[in-house]
Amino acid sequence: MLRLECRSYTYPGARVAALREIDLVVPHGGVVGVVGANESGKSSLCLVASGMAPGVVGGALEGRLEIDGETMTGRPVFEIAQRVGLGLANPVSQLSGQTLTVFEEVALGPMNLGLDAARTVQRVEAALAAVRIGHLALQPPTELSGGETQLVVIAGLLAMEPSHLILDEPTSELDPIGTRLVAEVLHELAHRGTALLIVEHRTDLLDGLCDRIVVMDSGRIVDEGPAETILGQPGIADRGIEPPARFRLSRALEAAGGAVGPGSLRQALGGWPHP
Repeated sequence: MLRLECRSYTYPGARVAALREIDLVVPHGGVVGVVGANESGKSSLCLVASGMAPGVVGGALEGRLEIDGETMTGRPVFEIAQRVGLGLANPVSQLSGQTLTVFEEVALGPMNLGLDAARTVQRVEAALAAVRIGHLALQPPTELSGGETQLVVIAGLLAMEPSHLILDEPTSELDPIGTRLVAEVLHELAHRGTALLIVEHRTDLLDGLCDRIVVMDSGRIVDEGPAETILGQPGIADRGIEPPARFRLSRALEAAGGAVGPGSLRQALGGWPHP
């Protein structure tokens, strides 16, 4: 279980805290989505929950990060990275630029941990299989599509064997095909019991994937609950959050005199995912 208790987090040189009064729990096997308008603190939450802030970014944290019952606050970043992996919106920025093949790229993490060759190969093969890109193992990382590149980044995180994955807008720079590739893999990881914290403005991706949804505004968690309840709130759009397509269509039909509910529309839309 990952738990973040954050009274406040302030970036270096900032006068106002980016996060305040955060109490976030991501249980083993849980999938928690984070939504909110721009500048609501979602990316800051990812950085602090992964230990990157203040570990790498700097700044001042009042609170603690706990993973599997152990306090991570103040520990070296490489130790935290073995427990929780962080994926950013731009996958290209997370490539090393130093490898010739996808296999080598994914192997960098285990190698930096000092694992021997046999264990490194085992982890890489398992990670590539988990995200269904074993066929890309010998491809140059620079010649992949956006969706494939994001899957390489996720495989690199999985090769570190963290207990939790935090993904900040994993489909924000992807086309519909790339979005579907990533969405299907996240769906599989969730079913395998991987604990996921996902920030995503495309709520269709979160719909049907997440157990719970956290709503952020001005650096605070202002609402949370079951995904169906939060994403289906009539006033969610007023918070700068676009409802999933099935809720939008259901309300449009209701306004036109129809009576088809969101559940029926999910089936009509072909189930999840539908980016």
